[in-house]
Amino acid sequence: MDTKHVEARLLKQIQKFDAVNHLEEIGTVVYIGDGIARISGLENAMYGEMIQFPNGAIGMVQNLELTEVGVIVFGDYYDINEGDLAHRLNRVMEVPVGAELLGRVVNPLGQPIDGLGDISTERTRPVETEAPSIMDRESVKRPLQTGIKAIDALVPIGRGQRELIVGDRKTGKTTLAIDAILNQKDQDVLCIYVAIGQKESTVKNIVNTLKRYDALEYTIVMSAAASRPSSQLYLAPYAATAMAEEFMYQGKHVLIVYDDLSKQAAAYREMSLLLKRPPGREAYPGDVFYLHSRLLERSAKLNQSLGGGSITSLPIIETQAGDISAYIPTNVISITDGQIFLEGDLFNSGVRPAINAGLSVSRVGGSAQLKAMKKVAGTLRIDLASYRELEAFSQFGSDLDDHTQKSLERGQRTVELLKQSAHRPLDVAKQVVILYALAHHLLEDIPLNELRLFEKELYDYIEQGSPDILDDIRTQTVITDEERLASAIKDYVDIFLSSYHAQIDSKE
Repeated sequence: MDTKHVEARLLKQIQKFDAVNHLEEIGTVVYIGDGIARISGLENAMYGEMIQFPNGAIGMVQNLELTEVGVIVFGDYYDINEGDLAHRLNRVMEVPVGAELLGRVVNPLGQPIDGLGDISTERTRPVETEAPSIMDRESVKRPLQTGIKAIDALVPIGRGQRELIVGDRKTGKTTLAIDAILNQKDQDVLCIYVAIGQKESTVKNIVNTLKRYDALEYTIVMSAAASRPSSQLYLAPYAATAMAEEFMYQGKHVLIVYDDLSKQAAAYREMSLLLKRPPGREAYPGDVFYLHSRLLERSAKLNQSLGGGSITSLPIIETQAGDISAYIPTNVISITDGQIFLEGDLFNSGVRPAINAGLSVSRVGGSAQLKAMKKVAGTLRIDLASYRELEAFSQFGSDLDDHTQKSLERGQRTVELLKQSAHRPLDVAKQVVILYALAHHLLEDIPLNELRLFEKELYDYIEQGSPDILDDIRTQTVITDEERLASAIKDYVDIFLSSYHAQIDSKE
């Protein structure tokens, strides 16, 4: 080859050469243990920044001190040793987001743990972001139907609301939340279920339930199991909310369940004590209120200029012996827009869902309720409250006047009709029908022990004979023809009673 050509080619290569300095800040691990690392030499590290260790584990900066930083480690820390080098990744903690995560079970780092292969997502979001401002929000007025009569009638939830589910262990809190997820099928609502500190077998059962009712396809399940480090239990709700925000800012609607935040608070307490932060009340750190407020404020209904998307959250808090005045429950009650209180005594007496109507409230109320539902459920709360009062009073004496006796019977019917089996969410139009019958005293002749059977058969009767009644309630959100609805209910009452009396006669 000609020497001149070689020289020309070399000259071009030299001209194209661009020297780039790559500076990296590296620190030294001075302490490692219990999922906490202390690193010296990272003078410019930011709060919340990602740190990588030699074994590939990721950590997040939590404490910024004079000579070192305190880092929580999310992966295995057993093969990290004092003297190891750790380097900054120059970005805050983030997780993968996007529709590719739907139908999958992931850990708080967004990594799949369901054995179905990798998840290829192109986008990530920081786990901690600022909540939408007041001007970015819109008032909550569109209902999010849970399919549970007692909730949709008494404590309605709107899209963008935060409604706390609070109660003792084994009172049906998770079942209530899972039923709300099941009811979002074909409702244009995506769901995220966050299991914090749950047994892995419990999470597996929940995933199987979602699969069985075809709900997993529109749901992300995030699991930070009880066997995982406390850092993952702390991170899980924030990571899940980042995934929800991706959908919200695309104009979509998301329902997110945090099950449960009392375990996250306990994990945060453990982390804070290991980081040598000063303990406060019940040994929780001083910023435990901020732990939950900055999380739940990210649930919102965005205005139309931002796409009109929403995040509705159902945080769950476990109480001890029904004490809702404890530290963490009162904190979260003051942050949320209402609470659903589940009572152990009601649950054990067979009233399920075991919702205490007196202590449960929705601060959005009728604004997020169909007009038809608002009309038929108007006196329901008062009826239940007066029934509970009369029930307590009637235990002291047997001689009751007719009016008191009728009020008691009416209360018993109301309680019986608000009972609902697990994983059987009910279409809102059907809820309106049965509550209309109750409100207008059309069920007085039905025996109490036959009410649930009557309810089931009434739905079938109206679906077959007058399906347009249900369609009108769904589309118009009002009862367009009350006379026709009342007539259909009365007709079936007569049919049911004649069949019921015929069965009794045949048995005699």
